[in-house]
Amino acid sequence: MTGEAKIQEAAQANVSLPIPDRELRFNWRHCWYPVTFIRDLPIERAYSFSIHDEPFVMFRNQDGTLACLTDRCPHRAAKLSDGQIIDGKIECLFHGWQFSTDGQCLHIPQLPTEDKIPAKACVPSFTVVERQGIVWVWLGELEAADKERIPIIPDLDKPEFVNTDFVGDLPYDQSYLIEHALDPAHANISHHGSEGNRESAKPLEMEVSESSATGIRGRFRGKQKPNANWVKVDFVAPNFVYYKLDFEKEIWGLALYSIPLGKGRSRVLFRSYSNNNFFTWKVKLTPRWLDHWFRNKVVEEDLPLFVGVQEQVERLGRNLKEVYLPLKTSDRFVIEYRKWLDKFGASLPFYQGYSTSQAADSNGECNAVLLGRFSQHTLICSSCHRAYQVTNRLKKTLVAVAIGLTALAIVTDGFGHEVAAVSASLSAVALAAVVQIVKTRFERSYKRR
Repeated sequence: MTGEAKIQEAAQANVSLPIPDRELRFNWRHCWYPVTFIRDLPIERAYSFSIHDEPFVMFRNQDGTLACLTDRCPHRAAKLSDGQIIDGKIECLFHGWQFSTDGQCLHIPQLPTEDKIPAKACVPSFTVVERQGIVWVWLGELEAADKERIPIIPDLDKPEFVNTDFVGDLPYDQSYLIEHALDPAHANISHHGSEGNRESAKPLEMEVSESSATGIRGRFRGKQKPNANWVKVDFVAPNFVYYKLDFEKEIWGLALYSIPLGKGRSRVLFRSYSNNNFFTWKVKLTPRWLDHWFRNKVVEEDLPLFVGVQEQVERLGRNLKEVYLPLKTSDRFVIEYRKWLDKFGASLPFYQGYSTSQAADSNGECNAVLLGRFSQHTLICSSCHRAYQVTNRLKKTLVAVAIGLTALAIVTDGFGHEVAAVSASLSAVALAAVVQIVKTRFERSYKRR
C-alpha cells in the first residue's frame, strides 16, 4: 500500500484528509484556504484579506451567497474592499463601477447608455465554500475545486461535541506558525502558568508514521509514562494542524487552521473541542470575548519569541539545518515539517525549509511589526469588537454622568444634596475606571514581566 493510500485509510477515524491520488506534487494554488470563521464576517460590508500578498475581497449578494473576487477594480486599480455593497453588488468607491458575485461588471455610471460594458471590465472570481463554521476559498481553476478536499473534523458534526473558536493575525510567516503548532514540547516552558507547567517539561516519545505531498501524520506521548495515551498529530498541507487525544468515551481535540497573508504575515484560526461535560458547560457559560482574553494571552506569550526567531534566521541568511540544534525527543515534528517544505515547497512564493529556502525580496531583513491586540485580534473578531464598542460607549457615558453630577453638586443648595451628588459622581468615576481596565484588555497585548 502506498503512503498516500495509508494516510487516506487512517484519516477516516481521525480527520478528513484531502488525498488526491492523481497529484504527485504539491501545488499551493490547488488548495483550500481558511479565511475566517463565518461568525466573524461582517454582514453588510466587504471583507478584505490576502494570500501570499495577493489581495482578495469577499461579500454577500442579496440571497446571502458569499463571493470572492480579486480586490482590484479593472478601471483604475482601486481596492474594491474600500467600496460598499449595493443591492448585492460590490461598488468601487472611486468611480462607482459595480460588480456581481461572479466578477462581471454590471454598471458603469460614466458609460453612455447606448455603449456596451467592455469585455475586459471584469474581476477574477474564486470558489467559496462555508463548512464547519469556516469560510474556505479555492485559488485554482474553478473546475478543479473539489469540496471533498476541505480538511474537516468528523467529530464536529456530532451533536455531543462543542467547540470554542479564536482568530488572530500574526507578524511572522505561516511556516513559523505551523512550526510552532507542531511543537508540543514548548508548551510547559513558554506557557508556564497559563497552559503548561515547567515541572512537566520532560522528553517526549515522538513518531512520524506518514509523510507525503498531502501532509504528515504522527503521534507523541511522555517518555516517563510508557502506558500513557498517544496524542495523534496531523499536518494537512498546507494550512492545517490537528491534535486529538482519545480517552475511549471522552475526546479532546485542537485544530489550528492558518492562512499565509503574505511575507511576514499570517493568520491563525484556533479551535478546541470536546465532548467532556465540564468543557461543554464552560463553553456554554463563558462569553466568547471573555474566553478570548485568555486565548490572546497564550498567543502573545509566544509572539515575541517567534518574531525573534524569524529575525535571527533572516539576519543570518543560513539554512535552518545550520542554525537549529534539534532533539528527537522534542523537535521531531518541527524538523519533519521543514523537510516537507524542502521536498514539496518549490511552488510556494516563498518558504524556509530545513536545508533549502525560497526567500521573498526582503534583503535578509525581517520587518515584523507588533501591532498590539486591537489590530491583531479585536478588529477581526466580531465578539471582541462588539464588546469593545460597548465598553467604549459605557465609559463615555459614565464620564458624562460624573461631570453632570459634579456640576449638580456645585449648583445644589443643601449639604445633604451636595454630598449625594458628589458621592454619585465619584461612583461614576470609579465605574469608568473599571470599564477603562476592561477596555484595555481589548487593546493592549500581554507582556512578560
